[in-house]
Amino acid sequence: MAATAASVLNRLIQNAIRPRKPSKPTNKSLTASILHHLDSGDLRRAVAAVAASASASPFPDSVYARLFQLCSSRRALVEARRVESHLIAFSPSPSTFLLNRAIETYANCGSLRDARELFDEMPQRDGGSWNAIIGACFHADQPEEALSLFSRMNRSGIRPKDVTLASVLGCCADLLTLFLAKQIHGLILKLGFCLNVILGTSLVDVYGKCWVIDDARRMFDSILNPNAVSWNVIVRRYLEVGRGKEAVIMFFRMIKLGIKPLNFTVSNALMACSDISSLKEGRQVHGMVVKIGFAGDNVVGNSLMEMYAKCDVLEDARRLFDQSTSKDVVSWTSMVSGYATCGRIDEAEALFEEMPERNAVSWNAMLAGYVRYFHWDKAMDFFNRMRRETEETNYVTLGLVLNICAGLLDLDRGKQIHGFAYRHGFCSNLFFSNALLDMYAKNGCLRSAEVWFLNMACQRDRISWNSLISGYACHRRSEKAMCAFSEMQWETTPNEFTFGTVLAACANIFLLEHGKQIHGYMIRNGFEMDVIIRGALVDMYSKCRLIEYSIKVFEMESSRDIVLWNSMVLGCAYNGRGEYSLELFEAMRKDGIIADNVTFIGVLLACISEGYVNLGRRYFDLMSEEYGVIPRVEHYECMIELLGKHGFMVELEDFIEHMPFDPTIPMWTRIFDCCREHGSRKLGERAARCINESNPLNPVRFEVLSPESSVYT
Repeated sequence: MAATAASVLNRLIQNAIRPRKPSKPTNKSLTASILHHLDSGDLRRAVAAVAASASASPFPDSVYARLFQLCSSRRALVEARRVESHLIAFSPSPSTFLLNRAIETYANCGSLRDARELFDEMPQRDGGSWNAIIGACFHADQPEEALSLFSRMNRSGIRPKDVTLASVLGCCADLLTLFLAKQIHGLILKLGFCLNVILGTSLVDVYGKCWVIDDARRMFDSILNPNAVSWNVIVRRYLEVGRGKEAVIMFFRMIKLGIKPLNFTVSNALMACSDISSLKEGRQVHGMVVKIGFAGDNVVGNSLMEMYAKCDVLEDARRLFDQSTSKDVVSWTSMVSGYATCGRIDEAEALFEEMPERNAVSWNAMLAGYVRYFHWDKAMDFFNRMRRETEETNYVTLGLVLNICAGLLDLDRGKQIHGFAYRHGFCSNLFFSNALLDMYAKNGCLRSAEVWFLNMACQRDRISWNSLISGYACHRRSEKAMCAFSEMQWETTPNEFTFGTVLAACANIFLLEHGKQIHGYMIRNGFEMDVIIRGALVDMYSKCRLIEYSIKVFEMESSRDIVLWNSMVLGCAYNGRGEYSLELFEAMRKDGIIADNVTFIGVLLACISEGYVNLGRRYFDLMSEEYGVIPRVEHYECMIELLGKHGFMVELEDFIEHMPFDPTIPMWTRIFDCCREHGSRKLGERAARCINESNPLNPVRFEVLSPESSVYT
């Protein structure tokens, strides 16, 4: 039975006390046979020949070295153990060099345990031994253990090699230990490795992963001759920190210098083009892909498809997909995601059904498409199907389902998902945690949202705060929203979404001074005044009766969407600027903006304030005839107010008769008041009967008001 590395010490002791006999030369023919098997790549026969050796003498070091090398390349753990067993058994003092190769072989075969046992039992270690075991821990995803060994190595006074330092920096990158990485950087300078391109690249990598991208760039610029790997790292790190423009610039700079990129570098550059919706640069990368021969590469091909899809050029993406002769699950998923992201759900569904193979990403791509376009019922049905057909549920799936629960206001299902995630260990994931917080907030379960928010502790980010603030603002807890906004600034920086939500809270409780301060802060700090922020500002200033400020914000040279137009139309109507409100509506029509039901509420309110009864009636008819907007209760209320307030009682009675539903009690109450004011007895008595039928305990009696009367009976 093959010996394990744990037996090294015992064998060395036995060899030391065993009476020494004159060593016999190794059988040359057996050595030649082993070398022949090695030359032909027949590892099994080579190891069998070693094990069958009856000689008590070891083979030459070069034979063991080649055996370990072949075992390592073949990931042949059992054969590696047999070679190491023979080496220990028949060599009185195996060389440190060979034991180091054995450690490396065990590491490449995926057995860190064997490598560590052999390292711990070695009678003598050199720098190569430490490098081998530190590298083994790093490649086995044991960065803490690797750093602990590096610390021991330093204490023992052994100078690290460049490859050791590269492994240690890789561990720092995995653990995001920026402070230790900077210490290693200082050690590299002290040991004179500053011109080493591998270490320079490793430093770029660790600084980028720790989000100090400017330090990463300075480190990259200090490398005298960066290689293709160096360029790949800087492009990738720019991409990961959300600076896609710089990633694209660095890629083209690399091409300009004549360095052939790796396929992953090309893929990263294409993903950067996708993130910044830079179709022009994406097409240039595509041309370069064809020129340098990457057109048949699956990684590059999938990235090209994704780039065209995210830039809304789905026809080009589909052409590449159809031309591909080696479609894999990534290719199919990229196309499904492209169609789903662009709202072409029917085409995404058709392609999804054709997929020969699906994984969790495929299911999530389709589910995300439903969620993105608010197809809540379809999304829930699709999730139920997913549960029946696959067990590949992950934190992304659960987060998307929580989005569905928020959209459907299905608190009970959301709680079930929370319980499932808790039992299966998904609750520590930030994406899931934010989705859960958002679900509780949107369902108005603010106490649960607060508890979960506190439970997230140091894991919280800007999205977490935004969800909590938005929950407060949407459920009429504007004071709490403002308090949360103040606390947020101690922990993270607000963004445009935060300001839009807080401005809405200011509008709800008429905090004009706070709203002004937020507006000024955004201007001073260079925040983008996009259409959403401008809409929130217009709404806030309008509700706080500062209509002139609203108009100034609205008239800024920038794009306008229907929400911004509606905010301005309503704001003017509420603030006695009905004439300007109607001018805005006509300007909307000229600009080709399609009015919706909210727009017509503002238009009818403007007609009420200005006394334009006939114009209001025309707009009411125009709403359904030209715009296809079905009048809602609010529109009928506006028409009753318009006709009744201005004394058009005959027209009001006719309007009521032709309504598709009976007037509500608030409508009858307003009709009753108008009839008293304008002396319309018949309609007024009818209104009184309807009001009394709904509230017999507090009846009203119709009487025409005298000119000096101000009290109703």
